[in-house]
Amino acid sequence: MSKTLVLCALSASLLLAGCQSVNTTNGGAVGVERTQYMFSMLSTSEVNQMYAQSYQQTIGEASTKGVLDKSSNNAKRVQAISNRLIAQAPVFRPDSAQWQWEVNLIKSDELNASCGPGGKIIFYSGLIDTLQLTDDEIAAIIGHEIAHALREHSREAMSRAYGLEMAKQGAGALLGLGQDSLALADTVAKYGMTLPNSRENENEADLIGLELAARAGYNPNSAITLWNKMSKASEGAPPEFLSTHPASASRIASLQAAIPKVMPLYNSAKK
Repeated sequence: MSKTLVLCALSASLLLAGCQSVNTTNGGAVGVERTQYMFSMLSTSEVNQMYAQSYQQTIGEASTKGVLDKSSNNAKRVQAISNRLIAQAPVFRPDSAQWQWEVNLIKSDELNASCGPGGKIIFYSGLIDTLQLTDDEIAAIIGHEIAHALREHSREAMSRAYGLEMAKQGAGALLGLGQDSLALADTVAKYGMTLPNSRENENEADLIGLELAARAGYNPNSAITLWNKMSKASEGAPPEFLSTHPASASRIASLQAAIPKVMPLYNSAKK
């Protein structure tokens, strides 16, 4: 076995040894049932607290620069849509009803949005302005981002990083690897372990976000129109193998397959 393969095997064993299996969410109608592994010394509350501090810094800087939007029609849209989605979050994760949710719109051309640990949402106006988003399409994005927070994908990624760092240090000592070999091993570990998991996390967020939007009364078919728009806006993006996000064709196919599972929820919410 090569040294880099030994490092990958060692990182996996160390990661599992220092982690505990958890079920962060219920599976829902879309059936997200993957068992997750979290580093036992990295608690949910600690991650939430760390991110809350970072979030407040970001919001403070935006306010200082005059780009924090609290009063425009789009800011009101984002807040109202988020409120409806947040109300559905306990279906997947009951304790999210006690989270200190926050929603903010930042004026920027950036095509981005996020919902960090503990329910801290940031939406960038460039998404609405550039893609001319409908309320249903905004709901698809925010639902996707909320799903990342519900599944604690950030904590999961941090747990993987701890495991990789522990493995690198351990393998370097055990195998006598030099810095060049360690750098190569890092690359192997990154593309062989971390990125596929990240794509899987994106798929989970797509599915849970689809259901959250449907339960909140937003048309799940809008997820397809959204990603068609995103595909056109992101021409020249890296190939799927080297990307943390699924390629648009893969993403759309997965969403289309899941829409029949959530349409009854949407129809019920619209009554």
